[in-house]
Amino acid sequence: MTKPKIVSLFSGAGGLDLGFSEEGFQLVFAVDNSQWAIKTHKRNFKNTVSITANLIELQPVGVIKELANILTPGEPIGIIGGPPCQGFSRANPAALATDPRNQLPLLYLKIVEALQKHYDVQFVLFENVLGIKDAKHADTFKGILSKFKELGFTEKVSEYCALDFGVPQDRRRVIISAFKSRTASKAFFPKTQPRENLDVRTAIGELPEPAYFKRGLKVTDIPYHPNHWTMRPVSKRFSNPDSTIPGTRSFRRLSWDEPSPTVAYGHREIHVHPNGHRRLSIYEAMVLQGFPFDFVLEGPLSAQVEQVSNAVPPPLARALAEATIRALKEVGNNEHSA
Repeated sequence: MTKPKIVSLFSGAGGLDLGFSEEGFQLVFAVDNSQWAIKTHKRNFKNTVSITANLIELQPVGVIKELANILTPGEPIGIIGGPPCQGFSRANPAALATDPRNQLPLLYLKIVEALQKHYDVQFVLFENVLGIKDAKHADTFKGILSKFKELGFTEKVSEYCALDFGVPQDRRRVIISAFKSRTASKAFFPKTQPRENLDVRTAIGELPEPAYFKRGLKVTDIPYHPNHWTMRPVSKRFSNPDSTIPGTRSFRRLSWDEPSPTVAYGHREIHVHPNGHRRLSIYEAMVLQGFPFDFVLEGPLSAQVEQVSNAVPPPLARALAEATIRALKEVGNNEHSA
């Protein structure tokens, strides 16, 4: 089976992209409005055209223009991505149904609609937080599902937990898988794994101490991995580790013998290491997300926290990609038998 080429919208650092790449899909184009996320993307996906752009400004016509020199008209493609979710997040109690960011999923689908006029869009994979299904966002969510149907896709809404895919993190997300073929949609079922040895100790317990940020810190000063660094602990809570238990959101301390909750919230609000004396390093958070050792994040600490916080855990992404391959093969098998 010739796999469709992949177009990634709102790509971030590329957690979802990595899973598809590892399953043999050719990632041809990625776009995000974060310059640091795209710098990371370029470093880790050297054969992909990755651009920094605001899709609200770029609009569908801009995406079409960018793809003109990359794809041949009529080529089979798949579209993946997760529009920014802060407007839907349950971690943001001030989130409103009227948040302008809540219009980004429909922009995503307008781009899909535009691409259908030039290419053979075989599937769309849409990732977001559980809050997108909450009652206050019901109109937006119904609009998203209605648009998928209008575009001729058979969509399936599922909730997946990273723990079921070998990731030591209790992170749950909504995935809308939408296929041009009804047969493929029915056959899309990511394979799960037993929840074994998915505790923080097993994941990061053997890592050396990280470097602490200081002016002039060089990558060569950071032990083990370029992202194994963290802010120097200044709060008095770090001098009294017991004060971080259970802790507020900003001082949530991990337990050695349990999986991590969602690793970070962005804006440097990365969880406290189980020993209580410091926050996690960026690399420790990456490990708890399931990133491989050879993946490196670019940018200042705050940008790296944001990238690791927003990423789809790559093992979950790989399971989604593998399920996509099996679903598309089912279409070919049915056509062959017919």
